[in-house]
Amino acid sequence: MPALSGAHAVQIPEGAVRLGADLAVPATCSGLVIFAHGSGSSRFSSRNRQVAAALQRAGFATLLLDLLTGAEESVDQYTRQFRFDIPRLGRRVVAAADWARRQPSLRNLNIGYFGASTGAAAALIAAAERPDVSAAVVSRGGRPDLAGDALARVHAPTLLIVGSRDEPVIELNEEAKRQMHALVRVEIVPGATHLFEEPGALEVVEQLAADWFRQYIV
Repeated sequence: MPALSGAHAVQIPEGAVRLGADLAVPATCSGLVIFAHGSGSSRFSSRNRQVAAALQRAGFATLLLDLLTGAEESVDQYTRQFRFDIPRLGRRVVAAADWARRQPSLRNLNIGYFGASTGAAAALIAAAERPDVSAAVVSRGGRPDLAGDALARVHAPTLLIVGSRDEPVIELNEEAKRQMHALVRVEIVPGATHLFEEPGALEVVEQLAADWFRQYIV
């Protein structure tokens, strides 16, 4: 699992639950990127941690968030009843943004979101619910279509990154783009599948994300 330089564990309150998260704040910081992982994953997702480390090197604080509690994960492992509960996941990304605004070290930073798979829908819901603090969204192999009615309310510039070999998801991203009124770009990574496991594919995602956040968060 990739290490996150200077990261420390925090707890994010959302209603009656507390969600685990890892926060890293570089000495020179241009903004905060909140990570929303995909279905069946957690803040320990190796791919998201790799992207987070790259964004930290680019001067962004990162917050990798568990969207489910430990008890929910235990149930979901067998039933899968929570991983596609997009309204629940969206509320929790909103809670993370609200928490960040209360932290002295983070409150003045513009917020971006990096969502993977179903986490992309949760990130877009958060951007729609908190337009005043949400500066940009990046989706990796995401399901933005699952954000539903929230898509039309997103104002933040949004980058939808999809692998060229993930054909069904390409069309879902194009359809989501058609429903959005914000600035939206679909970027196809040649040769990449849904998980971007091919050599060099995730590095392309890192560069695209860093460039997008530099343009719209800073």
